[in-house]
Amino acid sequence: MLMPKRVKWRKQMRGRMKGKAYRGADVVFGDLGLKALEPGWVSARQIEAARRAIVRAMRRRGKLWIRIFPDKPVTHKPAETRMGKGKGNVEFWVAVVKPGRIMFEIGGGIPDEVAREALRLAQYKFSIRTKIVGRHDVVGGE
Repeated sequence: MLMPKRVKWRKQMRGRMKGKAYRGADVVFGDLGLKALEPGWVSARQIEAARRAIVRAMRRRGKLWIRIFPDKPVTHKPAETRMGKGKGNVEFWVAVVKPGRIMFEIGGGIPDEVAREALRLAQYKFSIRTKIVGRHDVVGGE
């Protein structure tokens, strides 16, 4: 599963997800991409499940680029614990995704319908709405 090797700070605040993604909003490496349409946290488990679905659908043809990385720790306090006593332990890692962000790209001489089917299967793995876009469909922002 994806997670940073080491981090400067072990625990982070939750933060806000304002605005659109201007960085990482274009299909750069491949021919088709999976674009986020709403803000949210995408967990490392979701990224791995989507990666497996795409690789299985492509049957070892073509190339896959994962354009997001889960570098934000999410903490949980144990159940039935009183307030105080500090912040909970890190339970999982998430990638902060804003609308317009390209999360996955597929390319490398794979047929278009196979690539679209692979990305369609990956769409089911996320808790946010996504859209399949081609290299020339993307104009930036949303």
